[in-house]
Amino acid sequence: DSFAADGSDFDRLLADDDKKIVEAFGVWGEKSLYGRKYMGTNRVTYLIDEAGKIAAVWPKVKPETHAAEILARLQEG
Repeated sequence: DSFAADGSDFDRLLADDDKKIVEAFGVWGEKSLYGRKYMGTNRVTYLIDEAGKIAAVWPKVKPETHAAEILARLQEG
């Protein structure tokens, strides 16, 4: 209740138990950590415009600079 009542725009949550969404966006794939290979969700950001179309894609997300990249793209218009 407190999450929904905080006034944020996040009024709906999505579960992708059958992985249809991650597969449709092409972000489900092989990953590697300390030499161990496993399947998982790759970090990719999609900017979706008002018409519901993909306006930009960031396929290799670096947390240190990513927010600034998105902000710059949004300010471009």
